Amino acid sequence: MPYGTKSLATVERYGIENAKFLEAHGIKLLVVACNTASALALPAIRNAVSVPVIGVIEPGARAATAVAGGKTIGVIATEATIQSGAYAGAIAGIDPATKVIERSCPLFVPLAEEGWADTDVARAVAEEYLSDFKKLDIGALVLGCTHYPILQDLIAEVVGVEVVLIDSGEAAAHEVKALLKTTNTGGLFAPPTAAGAHRQLCDDLDHFYVTDAAERFAKVAERFLGMSPSVLEAVEVWGHDELRTY
Repeated sequence: MPYGTKSLATVERYGIENAKFLEAHGIKLLVVACNTASALALPAIRNAVSVPVIGVIEPGARAATAVAGGKTIGVIATEATIQSGAYAGAIAGIDPATKVIERSCPLFVPLAEEGWADTDVARAVAEEYLSDFKKLDIGALVLGCTHYPILQDLIAEVVGVEVVLIDSGEAAAHEVKALLKTTNTGGLFAPPTAAGAHRQLCDDLDHFYVTDAAERFAKVAERFLGMSPSVLEAVEVWGHDELRTY
């Protein structure tokens, strides 16, 4: 990562390798928690694994359409996500009459990772990207990259607090919960009713696998999660089947 500047072939390859690795660990559902990977590689990933797969594009599009009230929807994302037209296509599939304005904001990713969300530099970048959105009377703005919620207060300040900001990751989380509760998934939703189950759930959530730059991941993860990963394991995926840990 970041995936936003990589080619379709590269994103698909990484996505499939990562998905197969996670499936080998006995997961019951996979969330592709990256807008670029969802935009470019979701069909390939779904074909590669046998568990249900949820991306973040369609949940974000549904959430934005529901609150926009027929007004124009803005989408900000990485270059690859914008070029794919994934959000425009998903919103058109829900409401063909809704106008969509998309814009790539690539510098938001490093600003979020460096912890510069509340700085004059970030404010200047946000103004450059988004100042004209105030004139467009948009009903909702999709934060089409899972880094962008780190900058949501600044983004709201620039586009206007009356504009509803849609966190695509949060929208996907709501749909994951709903899906797990449906009968057609075989009752996959498992609330932690026992202490042992809850402890196991927490242990699982604290375990992170990374394919490179483990120390940097730990630093960045603390900014997003508010805590340092308790178990961080570096892995190297070879093809789709072989795995080496180190």
